[in-house]
Amino acid sequence: MKWVAQRPQGKAALFAAAFTVVVLCTADVVAGSHPFGPRTRSVNDLGNQYVPFHAHLWDLLHGRTDGELFVNWRSGFGSSFLPDLGTYVSSPFALLVAVFPRDGIDLAVYAVTLLKVASAAAAMAWLLLALRPGRWWAAGLLGSSYALCGWTLADAVYNPMWLDGLVFLPLLCLVGEWARRGRRPFLGVLIVALAWIANFYTAYMATLAAALVLLLRLWLGDLSRRQRLRAAARAAMITVLGMGLAAPLVTVVYFGTRHSYPGRVRQFAPAPTEDLLARLLPGTYGYGTPAVFVGTTALLLALALPFHRAAPGRVRAGWTLLVTAVALSMQWGPTHLLWHAFATPQGSSYRQAFVLCALLVIAAWHTLSYGVPGPRALGAAGALLAVVIALASGSERTLHAFSVPLALLAAAGALGGLILLGVKVGVGVGRENGRRLAVLAAALLVCTQFGEAAVTSAADTRLRLGHMDDYAPWGARQRDQAEAISKADGWPRYRTDPGREQTVGNDPLLVGGQGAQYYSSLTSDVLSRTLTALGDGWTSRGRSVQSLDNAVTDAIFSVGARVHSPPDPHQNWFPQDGGGVTVTRQDVPPLVTVRPHTDRAEGRTGLSAVGPSPYRNQELLLGSRVYTVPRFTVRTAAGKPPSPSDDGRPGVRVGPLPYASAPHKPTITGGCPAGSELYLWAPHLSGTARLTDGAGSGSGSGSGSGSGEGLTGRFRSDQPVTKIAPMQRLGTVGGSGRFRIVLSPDKTGLVPDGAVGCLDTARLRTAVEGLKATGATGVSVSDGTIRAELPAHSTGTAIVAAPRISGWRCATDDDPPVPAQDYYGLIAIPLHGSASSVTCTFHPPGLRLGTAVGAVSLTAVLLIGVTGPLRRRRARSALGPAPLATTRPTPDDRTAHERMTTAL
Repeated sequence: MKWVAQRPQGKAALFAAAFTVVVLCTADVVAGSHPFGPRTRSVNDLGNQYVPFHAHLWDLLHGRTDGELFVNWRSGFGSSFLPDLGTYVSSPFALLVAVFPRDGIDLAVYAVTLLKVASAAAAMAWLLLALRPGRWWAAGLLGSSYALCGWTLADAVYNPMWLDGLVFLPLLCLVGEWARRGRRPFLGVLIVALAWIANFYTAYMATLAAALVLLLRLWLGDLSRRQRLRAAARAAMITVLGMGLAAPLVTVVYFGTRHSYPGRVRQFAPAPTEDLLARLLPGTYGYGTPAVFVGTTALLLALALPFHRAAPGRVRAGWTLLVTAVALSMQWGPTHLLWHAFATPQGSSYRQAFVLCALLVIAAWHTLSYGVPGPRALGAAGALLAVVIALASGSERTLHAFSVPLALLAAAGALGGLILLGVKVGVGVGRENGRRLAVLAAALLVCTQFGEAAVTSAADTRLRLGHMDDYAPWGARQRDQAEAISKADGWPRYRTDPGREQTVGNDPLLVGGQGAQYYSSLTSDVLSRTLTALGDGWTSRGRSVQSLDNAVTDAIFSVGARVHSPPDPHQNWFPQDGGGVTVTRQDVPPLVTVRPHTDRAEGRTGLSAVGPSPYRNQELLLGSRVYTVPRFTVRTAAGKPPSPSDDGRPGVRVGPLPYASAPHKPTITGGCPAGSELYLWAPHLSGTARLTDGAGSGSGSGSGSGSGEGLTGRFRSDQPVTKIAPMQRLGTVGGSGRFRIVLSPDKTGLVPDGAVGCLDTARLRTAVEGLKATGATGVSVSDGTIRAELPAHSTGTAIVAAPRISGWRCATDDDPPVPAQDYYGLIAIPLHGSASSVTCTFHPPGLRLGTAVGAVSLTAVLLIGVTGPLRRRRARSALGPAPLATTRPTPDDRTAHERMTTAL
């Protein structure tokens, strides 16, 4: 460490890292953000995905999970975990969570975020001094400019997996430098492999950027054509070998993406020019616009490069053209898709913006490394900055009241600092005065960058909370849920569901249990479609499936214990019910059951065989008829028949009146067998529904508290469809057999045909007893293997209560495993009368291919490592003893010497 700190590159890296951490922490103190204030950091995917997945990683590292690397048994009734590992928590930095307490997971993720951003600053500072010599403190300041760019502050701090690309981009550029000079090939391979393992998505972007930087460096360098080709070939070989070493994880993620539920395809629309220019300035924020702020000092230096005569003309032209080309590529559809691996982003549209930020900072360094720009260059840069501010003033999406004043103040500070720095270098002043001017210039530049970055970060943090969903950090609610789940847990005899009233989109990963709830970019198509067919709800366009509080689906999926919590007090969607965390239990079949052979044709028990009614689909999976689906009458809030749906979906439209008093609400009336449990399925309804006439007290298994008038069902949906509401239990039908449901919609929604289902609980108990009698007598689960002991001479089809995602292979007794069959979305194994056990094993798709590619790459690296020194030794031996310095080697001798000593 002392050796690093004594080198200019080490000083720059340490300064950049420390400066970056201080800025980020100061900004969070100003914003009152966790852990320095009461406001939560957990917005959108940070709370829904990254914190829960880091919590699951903590459990995995401490041996407290229900699965291991292959299968996550907590989420989605059994999901493939290795793709999620490679997407969310495969970064080497993520391992840091293991040293924090489990209830400090939010702080652990914050620490990981700080470490990543600080590492990015250090890596860029190191790279800058490797590209060109210069002042170490200036390299550190520009390194922090890169790490604290607008992309980091606005988009990446709540998507910490993207920050790995920020870290590895300068490191990959450094690998390119080594390849250009023929140095450190094995370290280069390791860095490439780590980059693609940490996060292949941003590593892809960073690799493209590093390739562009290398090509420009080769063009600018004083190398022959042959030397350039050899350097490019070395870089390509290092990149291919590094990607090959990462292939076991990357291929699994790729195939996981292939099998995931398709998101909405969006057409790219470039941001207006004024928005793009505005995001170069401090204090701007606008979702869906390119966040390319790098600090005013770096921006001024980059703008001054074309006019800086001390820099060679090719350097000025090359870096200016590269920055311009990349900026334009972000705004053109085909190249925009290229940057995003030919897949339009579902959320933030400019995830590659950190590449442009890196190039701006490198261009700024080239300006400064050739000497502080003179008055002419700084004047031209200042004029260009004034034009940027003037054009950006028309951006209504990104500018705020403080944005332009902050930009002007930062411009004055940056120009003043650069002018003072130039005076120190260019004007004949005394040594003491020169030192004072240098210190003053550095202080002015540091303070300017500190202020504008801290204000921008604090503003972004506050503004995010204004338009994104946010979630509370770990607290009493999660502790109570985790304790209740721990006491009720009986896995694998039965599942314990964390409950319908979710805190985040991945409650099972955060508090434990084994439920349906699951949110990932890799949520399988099979899981989402199966649960949707059974009446479940989802958000995030089908990739965030929810818990389904339903007695029949609990029997199907062996949910023997269910947690019930009051609505999250951090959310204020609906009025809050009282009460604490409770657990209800239900007698359910085992995880593996046996169904008789049916007369259905081959292939007719797949997901394609399900129908439009979730009640009938539940009966298909249960194997028994347990619902009555009655006719009903719908009336609008005005008491009139509703109009039919206008979007092609079967059903009628209902909506609120301008006034919302009780007599003026839409209603649903009809009849069901007395004593049956009434459910309402209205996926495209938003609001509440309440069973009033003839309602019993409710059993407590609904989503609201029981009362003499039934339960309140909460529904949330939107248009365009990014979320749908799950089926809800409303209560028990009274002795008259008539029901009346009062709807309180908060916007126009749809009541579909077949919306009401009445469950005969006696028939359900009979069906459960039958499944228990013929089901497995014992079930064991270990990571990706399920083994079930069956009654002797079982016939029919064994059904595993888990989604039939790609990768499952099953066998009876000692037979060879074959791909599992599909039973309406679940795992199925045909039995032939002699089976006494079934075993199913999961292998993530793509793992074998990735392992083979990784093995080939590792072998190649080892062979090069062994044969390289031998070839160099033979080359030296072929030269013979060094001749006396009395004659000069002939041109042919020199060529032979160069050829031998430069061979791999």
